[in-house]
Amino acid sequence: MHQFLPYAWFKGKCVPFEDANVSIATHALHYGTGAFGGMRAIPDPLDAQNILLFRADRHAKRLSQSARFLFTDLSEATVLHALTQMLKANSPTKPIYLRPYVYTSDLGIAPRLHDIETDFLIYGLELGDYLSPDGVSCRFSSWTRQEDQSLPLRGKISGAYITSSLAKTEAVLSGFDEALLLNSRGKVSEASGMNLFIVRDGVLITPGVDQDILEGITRASVIEIAKAMGLLVIERPVDKTELLIADEVFLTGTAAKITPIKRLESTLLSTSRPVMNALRERLVAITEGRDTQYKHWITRINLAKN
Repeated sequence: MHQFLPYAWFKGKCVPFEDANVSIATHALHYGTGAFGGMRAIPDPLDAQNILLFRADRHAKRLSQSARFLFTDLSEATVLHALTQMLKANSPTKPIYLRPYVYTSDLGIAPRLHDIETDFLIYGLELGDYLSPDGVSCRFSSWTRQEDQSLPLRGKISGAYITSSLAKTEAVLSGFDEALLLNSRGKVSEASGMNLFIVRDGVLITPGVDQDILEGITRASVIEIAKAMGLLVIERPVDKTELLIADEVFLTGTAAKITPIKRLESTLLSTSRPVMNALRERLVAITEGRDTQYKHWITRINLAKN
């Protein structure tokens, strides 16, 4: 049972969550013509009056860019303003997940993106670990990751997530926690909602943007942190057999954070994960505002009432 925050951002203002409703005829509901983001916010461990947002600017920029694929303008400033107002209204005391969403709000029936109304909303819910931090089991999905020539993979387009949903359910119903999708060239792309990394001989490897991945913000952050720690990072195509012989295999994402893969189909993977553990420890310190090197990645919002 989800514990939703009491207030949502809807129609340009904060309203009670139960009042933030859309019509059953809403265009985006029928055609998947929306784009969303996912953000984590945590109470400041050093000051209970603050809430900490991780890379809010990057999330706002990606959502603004995603909105362009819907032929709508949504400025980064609009997203950040709405997030601030919503968090102040809710004053959360536990870690939360935020879901900003831009969508075609028109009630028309024609599948189109021209001459149509759009809107923007945000809601949130309390969220701890989305996946077990001890590790997950994965299978290769029978579903193939879409190609950028069929839909805009540089945006988090809601309609694209039918493939993720099918892959996730296929994995769970066949006894696994998560699915890994291959692209149309047979290379590893990503999980149902996470990017993938492997470690081989001390080198951190991840599928590049040419492998039909979503350009994950946690992924980009891990790459930057790893390089700062002196690790060699290579973005390149990854074969499925490489995962079976890699020294470490893990997933990254806003909800998943950094999560190891402990079993891939019938193969148990190594439980020694020095690179992943070092990256995860550093990322936690950053998100909690304890790492001064990356303090610019954290947006502090003061929740004190004016």
